[in-house]
Amino acid sequence: MELSNNSDKNTPISTQKKRWQENLLPAFWSVGAFLSILLNIILLAVVFSLAKQVFAIKNLVTSDVVGGLYYNFLLMDQATIKTSVTVEDTIPVQFDLPLKQSTVVILSEDTLIEGATVSLNTGGLIIQQAPTDIILPEGTALPIRLDLTVPVDTEIPISITVPVEIPLNETELHEPFVGLQEVVSPFYWMLTEQPSSWPAAKCIYLGIGCP
Repeated sequence: MELSNNSDKNTPISTQKKRWQENLLPAFWSVGAFLSILLNIILLAVVFSLAKQVFAIKNLVTSDVVGGLYYNFLLMDQATIKTSVTVEDTIPVQFDLPLKQSTVVILSEDTLIEGATVSLNTGGLIIQQAPTDIILPEGTALPIRLDLTVPVDTEIPISITVPVEIPLNETELHEPFVGLQEVVSPFYWMLTEQPSSWPAAKCIYLGIGCP
């Protein structure tokens, strides 16, 4: 009889605990399902929001980033450096200058000529081939003929501006520019071939809405 009484006393507690567990599990699954649905809705909203921007991002990357790099590398290889270079230097000059010409020189002072031969015929006085010393006055013009070689050994200063035009594709920069183009080119053309809008994507991948 005592065992029966103890069993009767514990029965309500066990029943309540079992009922509490039975009520807790459905509530837990209900809350979990609600949170799962809510999280999925948020994720879907984020996905749809990103999907609206995916083509804008793709066009931005294609035209401004990858396309910009590709075309600028192409233009750099086709560019030309144009400038002016000032050259200042001295050039050594060494040569023999032959002089063969007739000219007139002017005496800068009275000049004595010794042992000259003079012929005079004036006032009844005739002198033929008489040796004498004569003085030529300052300012006398003497016609002479030059026939000599003048050695020239000097330095000539120069200062000139030289225009310079250098195509970059004819320099050592051509190879790295072409290499950069080859690195970027596959990504650029891969992005260019992709659709740029949802209608184009549906037409390409699903065959829907094609004109």
